[in-house]
Amino acid sequence: MTKVDLSAIILTYNEELHIRRCLEKICGLVKDVFIIDCFSKDKTCEIAKEFDNVQILEHEWPGNQAAQFNWALNSLKISTEWIIRLDADEYLLPETIEEIMLKLPSLEEKYTGIVLKRRHIFMNKWMKKGTYPVKLMRIFRYGKAVCEQRLMDEHIQLLEGECIEFDNDFCDHNINNLSYFCHKHVDYAIREAIELLNIELDITGSSIEEQQKKLSEQAMVKRKKKYKYAKLPLFLRAFMYFFMRYFLKLGFTEGKIGFLWHFIQGWWYRTLVDAKVFEIKQHCGTDKEKIKKYIKDNYNISL
Repeated sequence: MTKVDLSAIILTYNEELHIRRCLEKICGLVKDVFIIDCFSKDKTCEIAKEFDNVQILEHEWPGNQAAQFNWALNSLKISTEWIIRLDADEYLLPETIEEIMLKLPSLEEKYTGIVLKRRHIFMNKWMKKGTYPVKLMRIFRYGKAVCEQRLMDEHIQLLEGECIEFDNDFCDHNINNLSYFCHKHVDYAIREAIELLNIELDITGSSIEEQQKKLSEQAMVKRKKKYKYAKLPLFLRAFMYFFMRYFLKLGFTEGKIGFLWHFIQGWWYRTLVDAKVFEIKQHCGTDKEKIKKYIKDNYNISL
């Protein structure tokens, strides 16, 4: 396989279940792979060292994905024109690799970002109905983009130029068990609750216009929907979101696995987020300074 002028950045922590699959699919395409590891205690780094074009840097976790990724952009010695961002439990499909090889070298200068479709695979089943496709900017010209600084739902943000959408998918396919999946979403819930509180109360004083600057069109649409969602009544909005995904967008056609996916990720998780919002307001009301202190004291997150 001919390698393209592309480097991959992968953030890891205890990813021995996934890292080999990810690297086997990406290493033949890209010139360099940079793994930014948070001192994994498993065989993540040992496996990664088996691949010739992989470099491993260890860096303490700064509290969120965006800060870690931007640290990598500022610290790595990147020699390629393009960068692709991947998580360890993600991988490119063969047709996506072929499309990148074909299109990337001849892309017009005005295009500095590339959007790919994300395919969720849950319990080894592709969830075709309800949420697919989620379109994310994952490839960009080096120096032309950063990761926007958010606790959740962070996107690649262009500093200049335009984005273009490719036809094919990358897969988000975590093979850990359901307990891991649920625990992960418990951790996500507080950060998502803080995001929704910030939208409602403007705790940090950041405007929607500034946060949306140079995002992809799909990301901006998604962000605006999130702002509308934040204005809906607690708990009712979680049910409405599940109803839309499961019934209106035909999630029910995906069988038992589809029900679990939409119920856990679309209703249970969203209800848990609202429960966190409710809990914070119960202690702090809508006082911004009290909320900041409560979040810092209880979750060690500074706003």
